Amino acid sequence: MKKISLGLAIAIAGIQPLHADDTKAAMEAFLTENIVTWATDPILVAAIEAQNVETAGYDQAKIDELDQLWRGFYGIDDAEIIVNVINTPAGDFLRRQVAASGGAITEAFIMDARGLNVAASMPTSDYWQGDEAKFQQTYMVGSTAVHFGDVEVDKSTKQAQAQVSMTIVNEATGNAVGAITVGINLDALM
Repeated sequence: MKKISLGLAIAIAGIQPLHADDTKAAMEAFLTENIVTWATDPILVAAIEAQNVETAGYDQAKIDELDQLWRGFYGIDDAEIIVNVINTPAGDFLRRQVAASGGAITEAFIMDARGLNVAASMPTSDYWQGDEAKFQQTYMVGSTAVHFGDVEVDKSTKQAQAQVSMTIVNEATGNAVGAITVGINLDALM
């Protein structure tokens, strides 16, 4: 994603300026009111747990190989690696949440314990999120961790957005299993 200043993002989006503190407060409220209620849905948790079993033994070379494969096929929607993330029950669930938001949510995707995509509402620009703050400051921190990203123009959605990420927890066991990232349209913060 291309990082831009908050002022430029506001100009692009054509909205009234918010101060950084106001933006974070608005994102926190949006997270609490609109995302937390479905972010630990059993469909998402089960998908992450199943992939955690599969990817537990992956070393960094395997992760890098998969990430390069994804990037090579990015933009080709019927590529197997992308279809396996997008055309799943969890991907369908995420698309329903995006649609139900009425444009407030631009994208949503979940990651496993290695930071690899499990399901997404639409293809992300890369497969491995494990080297990014959205994963490192959530799942790797603990079960209650939340990360508020910078205002950016997203390469996937082409919109000025802010991402909010949080750890996903299996509520039955209390164990952190992965993370979710949701792109929030700046207009939704107004």
